[in-house]
Amino acid sequence: MIIALLNQKGGVGKTTLAVHLAEVLSRLEKSVLLVDADPQGSALDWAMARPDNPRFPVVGLPKPTLHREVPAIAKNHDFVLIDGPPRVNELARAAIMASDIVLIPIQPSPFDVWAAREIVDLLEEARAFKENIKSAFVVNRKIVNTAIGRDVVAALASYPVPVLKNSICQRVAFAESAAQGLTVLHLEPRGAASQEILSLAHEVLEL
Repeated sequence: MIIALLNQKGGVGKTTLAVHLAEVLSRLEKSVLLVDADPQGSALDWAMARPDNPRFPVVGLPKPTLHREVPAIAKNHDFVLIDGPPRVNELARAAIMASDIVLIPIQPSPFDVWAAREIVDLLEEARAFKENIKSAFVVNRKIVNTAIGRDVVAALASYPVPVLKNSICQRVAFAESAAQGLTVLHLEPRGAASQEILSLAHEVLEL
């Protein structure tokens, strides 16, 4: 199974979600590979900061031939997660064509909702060549106890892409864990951030 996290906007949390989903899947005794397809290499930077004995490898592959190379690599793993580039270009198109599922992290703001049109259009184009590809929005960095998280779900209803029920809130634990090459599952295994990530991962598996 190949899962890409894509959005043309930077700073929406693609790398954070990719790293955490990879961690959860690896803890389910699955063979997992994280592919950094972002030229900025954030996932690779995180991997360099990790302690010894990581649960899954991270490789850099910011190449437009991604759609040809990743499926071959995926044969050796249960799951491959692709941390995509921060804009719509040939890398994003290649990531879509390589994937079985495309997750679109989106922050709860009108600007992010409007900007989502580009990646949605790209997905619709890809369906002409890969009709079984699945996609979903993931509301990320939602502010706790505010209505804006609910509002963004309603705003996204205009797109032909479902919104996952489980969302991720803006929490300090994500930044603190990333700085150490860890995840919130390491720092606060029983914390709210970990529970959100676990719930999101299980919903993604249901896709």
